[in-house]
Amino acid sequence: MSWLLVILGAMIGAPLRYLTDRYIQARHGTVYPWGTFAVNAVGCLVLGMLTGATVAGAADSEVQLVLGTGLCGALTTYSTFSYETLRLAQTGARSYALLNVAASVLTGIGAAFTGTALAQAIWT
Repeated sequence: MSWLLVILGAMIGAPLRYLTDRYIQARHGTVYPWGTFAVNAVGCLVLGMLTGATVAGAADSEVQLVLGTGLCGALTTYSTFSYETLRLAQTGARSYALLNVAASVLTGIGAAFTGTALAQAIWT
């Protein structure tokens, strides 16, 4: 049954990632990968909230499988982040590549901490 929950979450996360990425990227006239940046930041926020909810006892293992493993696993993308960063560096946009690494890591950690704090404020 667990694998079905993961598949359910992934069925939502994968198209959501693709559509969100394309929507955001189409609205920015820059080489910076705003779409990937956005989905990864949102995924970190959701995982932070899920972590806080789990610690508070408000999320059970089924919710963790659907949202954490399935939805966020399909929504976020380390491989695309890595590829886009490498592509930026190879095409001469090294400052964008460095910005992408720094901003993605700092934003991801910040979003995870923020999500955890929000969940703790809601459920404790």
